[in-house]
Amino acid sequence: MGMATIFKVDLNDPVPLYAQLERAIRFAIATGSLRAGQQLPTVRQLAVDLRINANTVAKVYAELERNGVVETRRGAGTFVRAAHIERGLPPERRQQLRQLARRFLHDAALLGYGAGEALDFLAQEISKEIVNHGRHESDEN
Repeated sequence: MGMATIFKVDLNDPVPLYAQLERAIRFAIATGSLRAGQQLPTVRQLAVDLRINANTVAKVYAELERNGVVETRRGAGTFVRAAHIERGLPPERRQQLRQLARRFLHDAALLGYGAGEALDFLAQEISKEIVNHGRHESDEN
C-alpha cells in the first residue's frame, strides 16, 4: 500500500514512536494525503512496513478511533472518518475559520502563489510546528 512512505517514524527521535505515528497519521489526514473513507493499512502491515511493534500501531489506531479520527469496520479494516473538524464546530466558529482560510488564499494569490502552492507551503509549516511542538513536550517530561 505504500503507506510507510506517508507515515515517517524516526527511531532516533526522543518522541515516543506511538506519538510520532499518531501525529503522522493526523498530518496525512489534515494535508489530504489520506482522505475520508480511505482505508488504512492493517495493524500488522503497517508494523512490518515501519519496522515497529504491532502493539504500538494498535495503540495508535485505538486512540485515533476514540478521538473519532478513524473507524474500524468489523472484518473490513480501519478507515479515515469524514472530516470531524467542521462537524464539531459551532456555525460562527466555522464561519471565522472559513474567512481566515479565504483571506490566506487571497493574500497568497496577491503574492503570486496558486492555492496548491500556498497549501503545500502551509502543510510544510504545520509539519515543522508539529515536530517542534512534539520535541518541546518530550523535553518537559
